[in-house]
Amino acid sequence: MNLSYREALNQAMREEMQRDDRVFLIGEEVGYYQGAFKVSKGFVEEFGTERVRDTPITEAGFTGLAIGAAMTGLRPIVELMTFNFGILALDQIVNNAAKIRYMSGGQISVPMVIRGPGSAAHQLAAQHSQSLEAWFCHVPGLKVIAPATPHDAKGLLKTAIRDDNPVIFIEAQLLYGTKGEVQEGEYTIPIGKAEIKREGQDVTIAAYSKMLLLALETAADLEQDGIDAEVVDLRTLKPLDVDTLVQSVKKTGRLVIVEEGWRFAGLGAQIAESVYSTAFDALDGPIVRVTGEDVPMPYARPLEDLAIPDRARIIQAVKQVL
Repeated sequence: MNLSYREALNQAMREEMQRDDRVFLIGEEVGYYQGAFKVSKGFVEEFGTERVRDTPITEAGFTGLAIGAAMTGLRPIVELMTFNFGILALDQIVNNAAKIRYMSGGQISVPMVIRGPGSAAHQLAAQHSQSLEAWFCHVPGLKVIAPATPHDAKGLLKTAIRDDNPVIFIEAQLLYGTKGEVQEGEYTIPIGKAEIKREGQDVTIAAYSKMLLLALETAADLEQDGIDAEVVDLRTLKPLDVDTLVQSVKKTGRLVIVEEGWRFAGLGAQIAESVYSTAFDALDGPIVRVTGEDVPMPYARPLEDLAIPDRARIIQAVKQVL
């Protein structure tokens, strides 16, 4: 069936809440307003206000509440209106959610999902356009997922809800309205498994979230120039599926990494290191990274466009490695 990214997330949460009465949703305007991006449409009517909890504007407060609930056996889904606001909950996420299982010697688990939109949309300016996934990937104890398609969003969210560890689930805001085929019936997708979205022979392009769609569009453009690009969707950023990426690089001999986040200490640097350390001899040239610029996101649309990777920059990178 053909669903929007938003509808796929809605289905995943609805199915898991129907399957397991320990699962509940909490966040700002998730109830009667049905979520800032309408991901929880119809949830209050079906599950009631005990399991769909509207909160005050206090990210640290309701994230901490959810951590406590998870410690006692419930399985909360925390919706952040944007991951930019998740900065206010970093103490709870980093010092409590990520560490409690380790600090308790495995006696206490924190089965929860923290989800919501990340990265730039259109002209939301510096404080609402940040790609912060590298921050969360740096923290031991957190799993980090950033799916690009409705099919993957549904399958991975269901898996995340069932996981006994805290999972950061980042949904690019501009993906909510995108559509794609979603498998009928019950299915899950394992955390830590990348997928080759386009087979190719000449160069590997690795991407995730909305940059994956840009990579696929660029691969189609490159085909007109006789360049056969393979596109790998990382999907899970931590744990990272290095094996799938390495197998692709062994076939093509070249790698371009595309990420929207800032370049310095960005996720692409870790991905490159992982490939260099395991498949250096398979590379026919240096890995090239295409990233967001190391600047606060400008408000003006022409400047915003310059700060974010685009087809031209990816094509330039591919031709550089070739």
